[in-house]
Amino acid sequence: MSYATSAEGAPLQGRKEQEMTVDDKPAVSYNAASAIAYFTFVPAVILLLVPRYKESPCVRFHAWQSILLFIATSAVDIVLGTIALLTPFMGTTAQAYSIRMFFLFSFVLWAACVVMASRGKRLKLPIIGGIAEKVSLK
Repeated sequence: MSYATSAEGAPLQGRKEQEMTVDDKPAVSYNAASAIAYFTFVPAVILLLVPRYKESPCVRFHAWQSILLFIATSAVDIVLGTIALLTPFMGTTAQAYSIRMFFLFSFVLWAACVVMASRGKRLKLPIIGGIAEKVSLK
């Protein structure tokens, strides 16, 4: 058993320090967990499996939206890449710029989601956000 001490390290009379157990120590906050969900789909899936975070509607929403955003951006990337491969000599400059603009848009969208999640707010994306909201309520 340990006793509480003052700022100088001297023991305070009659006060016992409350020892923290592993269960009492705070884990990652819900806001931080929601933001972490956007760093690829792997943390999002893990957060959906961990009981503490699985029970939070906010974390579930952000995890599902992250997974759906990853699927959507991957699908668009595959489509743009296929178009670029099938038309190597027709408008390659336009294709290159359209792919760069898509990645820039995706990055800004991802960053906005991370910032809003870390602040405890929802940035409900069109189509994806609605689906994520429905799935997270189940």
